[in-house]
Amino acid sequence: MRWARILRQLGHRVHIADRYDGSAADLMIALHAWRSADSIRTFRERHPDRPLIVGLSGTDIYGYIDRDRASVMRSLACADRLVALQELARRRVPARFRDKFRIVYQSALPVHRGRAERTGSFDVAVIGHLREVKDPFRAAQAARRLPASSRIRIVHLGAAETSEWAAAAKAEMAINPRYVWRGDRPRADVRRLLGRARAMVLSSLSEGGANVISEAVAAGVPILTTRIDGSLGLLGRDYPGYFPVGDTEALAQLLMRIETDPAFLKRLKRAIARRAPLFRPAREKAEWKSLIEEFMPKSLPARSASRRSRRLASTSAVTDLTNM
Repeated sequence: MRWARILRQLGHRVHIADRYDGSAADLMIALHAWRSADSIRTFRERHPDRPLIVGLSGTDIYGYIDRDRASVMRSLACADRLVALQELARRRVPARFRDKFRIVYQSALPVHRGRAERTGSFDVAVIGHLREVKDPFRAAQAARRLPASSRIRIVHLGAAETSEWAAAAKAEMAINPRYVWRGDRPRADVRRLLGRARAMVLSSLSEGGANVISEAVAAGVPILTTRIDGSLGLLGRDYPGYFPVGDTEALAQLLMRIETDPAFLKRLKRAIARRAPLFRPAREKAEWKSLIEEFMPKSLPARSASRRSRRLASTSAVTDLTNM
């Protein structure tokens, strides 16, 4: 939906479908090289001369590229451009396809920084659904190791993938006074939490480029995150808030530092501020504009080029949407 909105702002008409249905279009953007493989193949067979952009998800580049390599490779071969959300995804793309590779950072609007709730707590946000790849209780488990004097409270927003995950979250709350799970919440509540949180934890085992990092950076919220490509590619290799995947003790130490070491907290905030320009809405829009223009004629006279732009804007851009 975010990409469709940007394309419409750029003057294009966008048709969204679960799979390519044969509609006439100047261009198709297919989300997920593996899940959209059939749509990608069909569009390329019917329109060999029309541009095709494939958006690479985290499960493509850190999962299916190994588990179903043949299917993913066919999609990469069909694509004219490959779009990823962070720079380290390039390393997972075979060398013969890297000239197609482009990065489009997901943007986020600034969040008003309000005052913390009058609970006396030092709130740390966890924003993500309860499922295996998110390692959702790592922050809660780390908070259990904090000394009695700590005021840290983990506030978790996100839907449970199954009833078992919901039961596990409730069980954690029952034994851990530092953990609060509030379930699925609308975007406004997520932004409200980021507006008052002192930090955010992203404990995922793997990410393609989590949009919640963009949201936290735009809100000026320091991030403690696993050292995975999806975070390194967004925050940079020298960001000081990383911890090893699954390392509860390392995360507990970082939580203590952000609460008790003002200099460390300031260092995290400065590092976040340096990355903020990557996630501005104007930049994301400009990146899509530049990407679409790669397929427009380069040597037409000004009047002809103008007519071409209007024709492109008045026809459909088909976007095959699947969950990123």
